[in-house]
Order: sequence, then structure tokens, then C-alpha cells
Amino acid sequence: MQEWSARCTEATATLCRRAYNALITYDVYVNVNPDLSRTATPLDTPMNALEQQLHYPLGDTLPAKGETLEVAPGVRWIRMGLPFALDHINLWLMADEIDGRKGWTVVDCCITHEESKAQWEQIFATQLAGMPILRVIVTHMHPDHIGLAHWLCARWSAPLWISATDYNAARLGSQSTTGFGGAAAADFFASHGLSDPDAVEKIRARTSYYPSMVPDVPRSFRRMQEGDSVRIGGRDWRCISGYGHAPEHIALYCDALKVLIGGDMMLPRISTNVSVYDVEPESNALKAFLDSIDKFKSLPQDTLTLPSHGKPFQGLHTRIQQLHDHHSDRLAEVMEACAQNPHSAADILPIMFRRPLDLHQTTFAMGEAVAHLHALWFRGNVQRLFGDDGIYRFTTQGTTNPATPRP
Repeated sequence: MQEWSARCTEATATLCRRAYNALITYDVYVNVNPDLSRTATPLDTPMNALEQQLHYPLGDTLPAKGETLEVAPGVRWIRMGLPFALDHINLWLMADEIDGRKGWTVVDCCITHEESKAQWEQIFATQLAGMPILRVIVTHMHPDHIGLAHWLCARWSAPLWISATDYNAARLGSQSTTGFGGAAAADFFASHGLSDPDAVEKIRARTSYYPSMVPDVPRSFRRMQEGDSVRIGGRDWRCISGYGHAPEHIALYCDALKVLIGGDMMLPRISTNVSVYDVEPESNALKAFLDSIDKFKSLPQDTLTLPSHGKPFQGLHTRIQQLHDHHSDRLAEVMEACAQNPHSAADILPIMFRRPLDLHQTTFAMGEAVAHLHALWFRGNVQRLFGDDGIYRFTTQGTTNPATPRP
């Protein structure tokens, strides 16, 4: 009886994970909502079974537009609109003092957009208590995080703090395409099976995607890296580097407050996009991501995690395991397909993403499909074949380690 009960429990957990998997991967940069004043979001739907394992100390309370909400002593939550399917980003305003000046440190910035600037102007007018912004910290180089850094830094004569890798990636991106479009991206996706000529040409022509949201970055920066301690408001915050989602993402943890500013590395409801792109075409992004989130296992069980999307939550260790389970299930599905016949990343899309994808979503989905195939390839679970048609395909035939993968 106990054995039967255990099997039922395991089967139920697997079914919950698979249902959850269909919901938690959401593409961030999809233009669908030009009205940034909208408050509803795809993340505001009722909690699913796995999300109910997490705890939201603030319940459904959100900061009003142009206002802040204190989530920990000296830490205030700003929620800004985005013109994407994922229609908001969380920013953090932290009471600070630098060189004898009292003011604020800002963590993350939002994209360059007139409505974003207007939201910031409202914050300046009503939430700063007459004190200046002293420092701008950016967790990573993606547009919703660094887009307005140049404007904020110039407006307040404040320095930018960011990892060196992401600073240079952002500088490059503001002057080029960095994997989001252009000839190199089109050729990369074509080599992984994207065969629709119209889609490939549209990607080839999409050369201003990143610069349209990050037109510039500050001319100088202060480097943040793994293990550094940043003093903010009289408290030490430890830098924790993360990989797989961005070149060198920096999360911040304060032991005195038991608060983690997780950026995009730890989201409560959706899974972080983990992709391989043309600028690093043979990366093992998924392993890098999973290894990175495991660093958070050393933090206390009751850590309050402040994510870039979604609501502040507790249950960090549970969420880490959920993400491992999610990607483990996806890897098993991909490997099962590759055992039947060789598959390209484009062939994998219907397996990993069971809903229609527009072109914009397809580029992110392709990057994530390659990341899962590469995870299996680097482990020896599949081998990579380069066909006469110029397409990479992956198969379990002839591999030395065809066992079912578990991250």
C-alpha cells in the first residue's frame, strides 16, 4: 500500500510539473502592448499547483504606478510597465549614503521609452524625499534592465555599477545586434533548421532591435563581480554571479535582511529564458544557468527573493528544485525525440513549446531549443551531425552516454 501511494504521489508530481512547464516559459521581449499604463499582466492569473508551494508575504499587493512600496527596511519596490507580453519589470529603490551624501541607489532601469521616462519622472517628484540618486546598479545587459541607465546616470551624475562582461556586451549591443537580429543571427538560426525563407530574411533585416531600447550606455562603469561586497544603506550586499541567461548577471544578497535581489536568475512563476545565440554559438547555456542558481542553495530557507518579474516570494530552495525539474523534464522529452531520429532545434520547437509562436517568439524559442540540445551534446547523451543541407541535427545513435539526463 505504501509503495502504491508513493508511486501515485510521484506520478501526480510529474503531471503537475508537466502542466506547469506549459505555463512557466514566457518570452520576454514580445511587442504586444504599447500602453505601459496597463496594470494587468500574464503573471496575474491564479496560482498553479507548483506556485502554491511558494509564499508571497505581500499577497497580491503591488506598488501603484509612479509610487513605491517598502518590502524590507530601506528597500522599496517600483513596478514599471513594459510594451511586451511580459508587461512589467520590478526595479528597486534603496536608501543609501555615499561619501557623506544621503540619497538612493537604484537597481535596474527599464527600457528607453518615453512612457518609462514619464514613470521615472513621477518617482523623482514624489518618492525621493528631496534626495538624489547616487548610484545606478544594473543586474545585466538586457534592454529592460539597462535601457535607461545612460539617461539616469546623466540625469543624476551617478555612476553605473555592473559586471564588466555585461557592460561591454551592452556597449556592443547598442551599436550592433548581439544575437537578436542581423545577418549573423539569421545564419545561426538557419544552421539550426529555421527553414522559412521569409522568417530568415526578416531576422536578417532586424538590425535595430537592441539599439532601439538601449541606444547608449554610460561611458564608464564600476565593476561588480562574484564575491564583491557592496555597501548600501549601511548594510553589506554580496554579489552572486550568474550565467546562462546573460553573459555575467549579478544578483545581490544581504545577510542582515535575508533579502536576495535575484534579477532574472530567480523568477517565481516563469522560467528564465536560457538560450544559445550566434555570438557564442557553442555555449552550454543551460548547464551554466543551472549551476548558477545552485549557488542560491546556501542562502537561508526564509530568504525573501525580489525578482525582476512577478512578486516578492519566499521558498527559494523549492523554486530552485522546480526549475531543475522543469528543465530535466524538457531534456528527457528532447532526448526521446532524438532517439527516434535526428532532430534540429527547429524540429524540437513543437516539443518544447506547445503553442503557436510568432517570429519574435520563435527567435527566443530557437535559442532555448539549442540550449537544451547542447546540454545533451556536452554530456554525451547525443551526438551532433552537420548535414549536406548545412543544418545541425542531434541524435542518440552512436553516443557513449545515452542514459536519461538528469541535471
